[in-house]
Amino acid sequence: MWWLKAAVISLSVCAVLGGRHFPPGFMFGAASAAYQVEGAWNISDKSLSIWDYFAHTYPEKIVGNATGDVACDSYNKWKTDIEIASELGLHFYRFSISWTRLMPTGFPNYISEDGKRYYNDLINLLLEKRIQPVVTIYHFDLPQSLQDLGGWTNPLVADWFANYARVVFSLFGDRVKIWITLNEPITFCDIAYNVGTQAPGYISPGVGNYICNKNTMLAHAKAYRVYDKEFRSKQKGKVSITNEIFWLEADTERDEEAAEKARQLMAGMYCHPIFSKQGGWPPVIERIIAEKSKQEGLPYSRLPTFTEEEIELVKGTYDFMGFNYYTARTVREAKPGEEIGPWPFTGASDIDIILGERRDWKQADVWWFYIYPEGIRKQLAWLKEEYGDIEILITENGCASSSPYQYDEVRVEYYKDHLEQILLSINEDRVRVMGYSVWALMDNFEWNDGYSVKFGMYDVDFRDPNRTRTPRASAEYYASVVKSHSLDVNNKIIDEL
Repeated sequence: MWWLKAAVISLSVCAVLGGRHFPPGFMFGAASAAYQVEGAWNISDKSLSIWDYFAHTYPEKIVGNATGDVACDSYNKWKTDIEIASELGLHFYRFSISWTRLMPTGFPNYISEDGKRYYNDLINLLLEKRIQPVVTIYHFDLPQSLQDLGGWTNPLVADWFANYARVVFSLFGDRVKIWITLNEPITFCDIAYNVGTQAPGYISPGVGNYICNKNTMLAHAKAYRVYDKEFRSKQKGKVSITNEIFWLEADTERDEEAAEKARQLMAGMYCHPIFSKQGGWPPVIERIIAEKSKQEGLPYSRLPTFTEEEIELVKGTYDFMGFNYYTARTVREAKPGEEIGPWPFTGASDIDIILGERRDWKQADVWWFYIYPEGIRKQLAWLKEEYGDIEILITENGCASSSPYQYDEVRVEYYKDHLEQILLSINEDRVRVMGYSVWALMDNFEWNDGYSVKFGMYDVDFRDPNRTRTPRASAEYYASVVKSHSLDVNNKIIDEL
């Protein structure tokens, strides 16, 4: 345990007494996602998801030709996962339901008894351990059968998703009280269709991503309306969407207009239709894309319009806001003739901006990840200013590492620094943050990075058929924060050691 003592002692130097307690009722949790942890990709009557197909068809696009075929084997080791969550003292555990495990055809004509049993067992044991299940209905794993029909670019997908959500609410809503409809549509729309590095792997920049974007807004809204009309009065739960948002900061003072355009593209496209009073697309983005489309000789905008009926359908479909935060970027206007590259990591051609980073931002062990804790507070303040005094649940926040070692002082420091910024957001900016979730409970399949990148508080030995889980220093640090409901934890931990 010397490594844990060293981590704790190093943190104690930074401790500031007073004002470091979280408000009563603030929830601490950890997160996972079905494809990333469950494995059992072809067990029972489960059908292929787009990630099953993508990983098997394009292995060269994933580090080490890795797949989620076994992953953490949480399909079989779900009791171990819940025991870990209990050891940490978590108030909630966020996990996702695999559409193809529960509804193998993609449609509600057939519900898998095996899938139903698995998620019932998971939910029931969590509640027995007094851990609230926070359930994501969709986390990137669309049924391949629906992808063959166009997937998120087929307008019928909104109804397909609403029907799926209805089944999920009917089966589990008597016990699940916090729902996330869609996780990070920016990932499965913009990264997927602009770059092609995520499932389904089709490249359609400036067209497919915008069609996907609109369809996700309608899908979320229809699922929310289903809950509102058919389940809310009896189940009394909360429903929202989760968006991943980088903090986008002006490179210089004269780049503030460019930075705001970028914020409206990254955050506004997936927030404005739902959370704004006006609804619909962010006006600045709608105008720019319409002008660009006209310049390209198109008789219409590449960004599909919302009808007035659709604007009203989507607007206000939230009970809170889900927010994933990891990193930040600087923003500047592109120079004439400068190559911009694909959005969202290097730039955005439609709004003529270039993304970068500051020299003093530390880089985590993955190319896209720069550490800027102040960014989470700035982003929370922006969301409040833009959309009003909305309750916010931080559904993911965590640090990437390539190291399997248990002494993960960088991750501990990352948690501490971001939690400090969240406390400042609550106490000084009066943002209503209802809870915080670490990504991730344990190492898992990290999409294109396979198993080369680790986010877990628990190390998972993927060479071991038993997928042994071992706590890192970050697990013990986070458990102490949860237990004390405070960042004033250092002396207590040292005494316990």
